[in-house]
Amino acid sequence: MTTLLYLVRHGETDWNRQRRIQGSTDVPLNDTGRRQAAETAVLLARRRFDAVVSSPLSRASETGTIIATHLGLAEPSTYDGLRERSYGDAEGLTHPEIEARWPHDAVPGRESRAALLDRVTETLAEIAVRFDAGAVVVATHGAVIRTVVDAAAPGTIERATVPIRNGSVHSFRWDPERFRAELVRSDDPIEDVSDAPGRYAFEYQNPLERRG
Repeated sequence: MTTLLYLVRHGETDWNRQRRIQGSTDVPLNDTGRRQAAETAVLLARRRFDAVVSSPLSRASETGTIIATHLGLAEPSTYDGLRERSYGDAEGLTHPEIEARWPHDAVPGRESRAALLDRVTETLAEIAVRFDAGAVVVATHGAVIRTVVDAAAPGTIERATVPIRNGSVHSFRWDPERFRAELVRSDDPIEDVSDAPGRYAFEYQNPLERRG
């Protein structure tokens, strides 16, 4: 049986606002981020869900908690495999600082895209089995979502030009036979509403997402 997974990017943090790389650093939501999570919860209430799960990083887990509370569901279970991509020594820095230190993009300690895809795929499979044939909100991070979209539908989003906005929704159908997610286009495209241009927009998801 297929499981529907609605991946939601966490709300804004102060580091998002300052354009600093977060990665595995645990930066909390700011008030704008909490408002974004609440607005996303209202959109998701158009559908029925069985559970909310999240990354253990506080910006994602609080986003998940806000959504779960609005939907009348239990507090989110956390999965370590849903953490944001680790950016190593670049975490906490701005794009100009990163360019100055590593002009050739060799950031020490940065998690590879292949490693990120492997752990996220394994985690989503675990969630899909646990909630077999159900519908689950997955509160997670921009690089995680982008990696899943790229694997499910290569070429759908371009790293340099298409942001994964805070609070945006991206729906997938998990295919247990092929051990992968497939993009879903729904009759009620809450994804489009949540990702509308100009809605808490950044030029791009973060400085390193358009690079290696």
